[in-house]
Amino acid sequence: DFLARSGEGQGAVSPAADFADVARRFDEPIPQHGRPLAEVLARLERDVLAGVNHLSHPMYLGHQVSAPLPTGVWTDALISAVNNSQAVNEMSPTLSHVERRVVRWMCELVGWDARSGGTFTSGGTEASFTALLAARAVLMPDAWEQGVGGDPPVMLCGEHTHYAVSRAAGQLGLGVRNIVVVPSEQYCMSPEALRTQLDALRSAGRRVMAVVATAGHTATGGFDDLEAIGRTCEAFGAWLHVDGAHGASAVFSPAHRHRLRGIERAHSIAWDPHKMMFLPLAAGTVLVREARWLDAAFTQRAPYLFNDDGTAESINIGVRSFQCSRRTDALKAWVALQRHGTGDLAAWYDLLCDLTCELHGLLVRHPCFEVLHEPECNILCFRWVGAPRSNEDLDRVNAEVRERYNASGDGWITSTVLGGRRVLRVTVQNPRTRPEHLERLVTGLDAVARELTTS
Repeated sequence: DFLARSGEGQGAVSPAADFADVARRFDEPIPQHGRPLAEVLARLERDVLAGVNHLSHPMYLGHQVSAPLPTGVWTDALISAVNNSQAVNEMSPTLSHVERRVVRWMCELVGWDARSGGTFTSGGTEASFTALLAARAVLMPDAWEQGVGGDPPVMLCGEHTHYAVSRAAGQLGLGVRNIVVVPSEQYCMSPEALRTQLDALRSAGRRVMAVVATAGHTATGGFDDLEAIGRTCEAFGAWLHVDGAHGASAVFSPAHRHRLRGIERAHSIAWDPHKMMFLPLAAGTVLVREARWLDAAFTQRAPYLFNDDGTAESINIGVRSFQCSRRTDALKAWVALQRHGTGDLAAWYDLLCDLTCELHGLLVRHPCFEVLHEPECNILCFRWVGAPRSNEDLDRVNAEVRERYNASGDGWITSTVLGGRRVLRVTVQNPRTRPEHLERLVTGLDAVARELTTS
């Protein structure tokens, strides 16, 4: 009932609930005695479901979280019922092979051969951390036991790289001060600036642990030039990690695959099926061009779990994963591919990109909006500029427009900062969204902004 009502666009996209009011709803002591199931279900409906964001609503145009496929939703229940842990083959004798097969499919889609490998993760943050851990193991094979020492290597990334990269720098002991930020062109990493930075680092005698490029930037959806960046990394002998958490799913689309040209040059890739493969959370992956690099990232011995006879790498997935106990999230991807194939995934990817281009056209033609970039996937940033005010005043207006519009329940969007200015941001993530919903969005945002600036 919840999914049906959300998918048909009934009710508010998100409740206008006060944080303190919601907190009071759950302010209670731990139950000492159980209650009838009917009472628990009634409270779930009244206190929980009534207050959640409706991602399947066609007017949900917010964060990069999918309106999940029914196959993924119901497979989640099967995964919980079976409850096999993926770390060790004997604990998950068939499902371990499911994960291996899905990872093999993904590596083949990237363009890698049988030497590649990977594992499922909780998401792109863990995937990038694991990939950069592998990069550290290749550059500094003694770091696991001895640490990175007093002269840590550096990582390079673009100005708009996801915060997972700086988080990994701290976790890996490099320190965020050893991140070199490469200037951008049109919100994507400049290949020429990257080469200049690598030249300067080489001249200064600094070791480079990795270069991080992005396919599908969080803020704008832009794709770094992976071909040019890959060639540069090869020239300098630098590990290339591609954060494709959002954009790697373009491999399914003949119309958009070109945006990933050069991705096969990467050493490692983060790719989230719970984004543009429309699976429910959580389903991320880390892929590496040489599986042995991932095996070397984790060097601990655990004889009660893993074999010591050299077969662990070919049998147990846990030797390649940061997690030990974990769900068989790969099954969601396997079932989705069995049910829909790559063709449906490509069609939905194309649909969302086409809708975003349509939104771009609506905004360009509207006199009160300024569009910040052309869409490269399903993400678009723009700004309401319909009143003669300073940039600072318009920053406040755009921030308030987003808050008031979301609170109305009519729709839900996000915002970010580009070029020092507060902008509105839309992610068209739901295949139920149609052109009329985009027109409703533009009209609604403009009405809220006009009310703000004329009151």
